[in-house]
Amino acid sequence: MSTTESSSLVGEQLRARIAWYYFVAGLTQQEISDRLGIARARVNKIAGQLRADGSVIIDVRLPLASCVELEEKLKAKYGLKSVAVVPSADDDEQQRRMIGEAAAAILDDLIADGQCISVGWGRTLSASIKQLRTRKLANSSVVSLMGGLTRGSETNTFEVSTELAKTLGADCYYVTAPVYCPCVESREFLLAHSGVNEVMERARKSDVAIVSCGDLTPRTKLTTINSVRQRLPELKKIGAIGEILGTFLDAAGNPVDHELNHTVIAMPPADLRTIPNSLLISGGLYKAAVVKAILAQGYVNGLVTDEAVAQKLLA
Repeated sequence: MSTTESSSLVGEQLRARIAWYYFVAGLTQQEISDRLGIARARVNKIAGQLRADGSVIIDVRLPLASCVELEEKLKAKYGLKSVAVVPSADDDEQQRRMIGEAAAAILDDLIADGQCISVGWGRTLSASIKQLRTRKLANSSVVSLMGGLTRGSETNTFEVSTELAKTLGADCYYVTAPVYCPCVESREFLLAHSGVNEVMERARKSDVAIVSCGDLTPRTKLTTINSVRQRLPELKKIGAIGEILGTFLDAAGNPVDHELNHTVIAMPPADLRTIPNSLLISGGLYKAAVVKAILAQGYVNGLVTDEAVAQKLLA
């Protein structure tokens, strides 16, 4: 192919051609560069973007014996219905993609038409949704499990639930409220008068819940918003180690007695126990303590994580 011809390959057509050559035909990036008459660096960049944005999904069918062994041990120790463990990676973004692909494989089997699927927020959940198989579930619905942020973000509950509903071709119900209210009174008013309570009730009756969790470092998106960041010293002082659905937990998995927990607009972690399939999708060794706390309380019955976290959970 000449340089002139390759110049017409723009946008999605170029992305699609590189996807086929690289991921299906098995050509090297240099071979694709020569064939299309474009710089190898550009091929490398597009190939990376194709994985990151979910345009290309790699379905690995080779079980890793050590990970399978960890999965069975985790099921036995914590009474879990479904577990997936992937190899650990040093880079957070790579780890999220690997966990996302494993989570999507479980969710593709769990999700069916006629169900209600409730979802939290977070980068790992966003990565998982990008790997899901697109379909049309006309009789299904997606429900947010918590309030959102005032700014757009791929980790915001509004964006995550919208993306999931779009992928599944389902209706979407939002919790149209901030994740934290200014005071307990304003929270009670919102729950009583804004219709938020009706959405939360729908979430409690969902068939599948998809959640993530975070620690108290800046690596967790929730800790970077002002209302949380300013209170981190207080939370740590009373024993908080991390959060799930915006509720801060101690090492035993119990919600701590703090204003943020009293003003959060979200499903309480304990309510997840009533949902038939509740999947915690989270990895990175820095999250091991909060993942362990969540499992210890039996808030969820499914887990997708990485090898290092799994080993820590079993230690």
